[in-house]
Order: sequence, then structure tokens, then C-alpha cells
Amino acid sequence: MNSDPAIRVVMLPRDTNSQGTIFGGVILSYIDMAGAIEAHRHTGMDRFVTVAMREVIFHAPVFVGDLVSFYSETVKVGNTSITTRVMVEAERYGQPGEKARVTEAEVVYVAVDVHGTKRKITTAKT
Repeated sequence: MNSDPAIRVVMLPRDTNSQGTIFGGVILSYIDMAGAIEAHRHTGMDRFVTVAMREVIFHAPVFVGDLVSFYSETVKVGNTSITTRVMVEAERYGQPGEKARVTEAEVVYVAVDVHGTKRKITTAKT
């Protein structure tokens, strides 16, 4: 796993659900972005579409003010698809050094051209 997060975000009151914790859909959106960033970094290609997000289980809630880090790594590269793993960690607001693993997921992307047609992944960075 990379030591630098793909994305780091402070959760705000606008991101809360009716229970007062951060809405799961907000976290899912950032997972999708972090995975796409990894796909781009790994291949150098610009266009990917999300085709699957595998088993997302929330282990701990996220609260307003938490600093949430989304770490990503490449799991597999196929002919037209790339699978990334995203691990999510929350640093608790007002509790320096206290971190909680929130969730993780595998996200599958397919490379596409400007017309949205599937294309072969031709370059890979090492």
C-alpha cells in the first residue's frame, strides 16, 4: 500500500446522514475517485469508467471533522480493465494520532476512448 494517500479530505457537516455520521455514499464517491487516480497513475491513461465496486463493509463510522485518507494500490491489470484496492482510514478530529480503519474496497475500471468505447490498456508504468 502506498504511504501517500491518493486523496485526503476533512469531512464537513454537509456530508452527514440523518444519524449525524458521514453518509456512506460520500465515502463511496471518494473511494471511486481514489481508485481512478490509482488507475491513471499506474497506466498513464486518462479515461476509465467504473464497472464494479466489490464488497464495501463499513467497520467504523466517520464523524464531522475527521481527516479521512484514501490509500490505493493496483491489484490487477487486464487487457481493458484494471482493478484497484482502496483502503480508507479516519484520523479522529480533536484526538491527535487516533486513527480508525473505516472500510476498504476493490474497484474495477475499464479503459475507454473519447466515445466511451472499451479500449486496450497499452501502457503501464513501473
